[in-house]
Amino acid sequence: MPTPLTTLLRDSRALATLAVPLALTQLAQVALTTTDTVMMGLMGAEALAGGGLAMVVFNQLRTMGVGLVTAVGNQVSAASARPDEDEELSEAATREVRDVVRAALALATLAGIVGALVMLLIGRALPHLGQDPDVVATAWPVLLTLAPGLVPCLWFQAVRQFTVGMRRPQALLRITIASVAVNAGLNWLLIHGTWVFPKLGLPGIGISTSLVYLLTCLALYGSARRDPRLAPLLDIRIWKARPATLRRLTGLGVPIAATYGSEAGFFSVVALLIGTFGSAALAAHTAVNQLIYIVFQIAVGLSHAASLNVSRELALDRVEAAQRIKNTALACAAAVMAVVGVLYLTVPGLVLRPFLDPSSADGHSATGIATNLLLVAAVLQFFDCTQNIGVGLLRGLDDTKSGFRITLVGYWLIGLPAAWLFGHLAGLETVGVWLGLLTGLAATALLLLRRYQQALSLRATEPAVA
Repeated sequence: MPTPLTTLLRDSRALATLAVPLALTQLAQVALTTTDTVMMGLMGAEALAGGGLAMVVFNQLRTMGVGLVTAVGNQVSAASARPDEDEELSEAATREVRDVVRAALALATLAGIVGALVMLLIGRALPHLGQDPDVVATAWPVLLTLAPGLVPCLWFQAVRQFTVGMRRPQALLRITIASVAVNAGLNWLLIHGTWVFPKLGLPGIGISTSLVYLLTCLALYGSARRDPRLAPLLDIRIWKARPATLRRLTGLGVPIAATYGSEAGFFSVVALLIGTFGSAALAAHTAVNQLIYIVFQIAVGLSHAASLNVSRELALDRVEAAQRIKNTALACAAAVMAVVGVLYLTVPGLVLRPFLDPSSADGHSATGIATNLLLVAAVLQFFDCTQNIGVGLLRGLDDTKSGFRITLVGYWLIGLPAAWLFGHLAGLETVGVWLGLLTGLAATALLLLRRYQQALSLRATEPAVA
């Protein structure tokens, strides 16, 4: 009989088969925004503050759009579940997967158009939200150039969820890695006006990002068309999407989008709150938040892999395996977060150097604030990763509404008041706001795991009741 350690190692390897490519893909994707952030930082703290503010708004809407199509992976995974992975899909399963893909692309198109319009409206409202007028003036042209990229970004996400649900993410990783180099090159060309390209400065970053989203979408679609397993299932005729399937995906996706939006909105409001402390505080927050965002992608990979595996195991009526998936994902996340936390505490200057230049007048102040934020971040990231895994686990149960309700409580009823209390009333300013972030994420993580355990226990009793 295998020991608990042997079982954990075996389950970790099985989870890693899907989680590692997904995590690497996530890291490659975040390298796009990291490259943008580094380029902004090279242009000075004011450019980093304005560009960072634009990225906050864009990421808020992009994240919610991604949430709308995230359940596609779970639906495809459940529809294609079979004990033998090499077994061919049945005709009924093939029809179901095609129908899900059509509905996902239709949903992505609508969400991208609406999201781009909302992004511009938010940009016009920023001066009324207590932000520095100079920072807002810097952010506006970046928002204008980022908005068109939202539609191809969400198309890419819809096709991505399809390929991941079919457990074939390899091409996705290669394409995303290539996009990092393309984005860096386009950034440099459009910022500085090299060769035949015009010198656009900061807005060039937005144009580069939008172009890269379009190119990666086309590349992933082309790759799936060349895959003999994926090509017969990839149906892009969105006008043939069945209303019933579109309603089902929307019903699952809206709570996920609201959950993601609740988290992203929480971070957006926090950024606005920190913006009232000045451009140095906002620059420090942007830099450290980007670091957290990078590490967070490991948890996203684990969360997606765990979620898809839970959907598959429950489709095959293996509840005990779904329980082990939770423990394995949390153990893997904790190990990675511990290593990263040590880096934050021991070499903060090295960690921050790609984003902030301490030798400059404005950069010195921002670096000092950011160094203190890393102390909070070392603990915060444990809870940030745990809550993301918790959302994924619930999604594997097709329980997308609980995550939204829990984030409302954890972020907005606990975290935001704590951020205001520590930041303003206690006078801790930026560090205090981040302590409020930590409080909200910790509460959310614990509530999500508690809900998953309750739901899984109920699922385990159903056969006995029948």
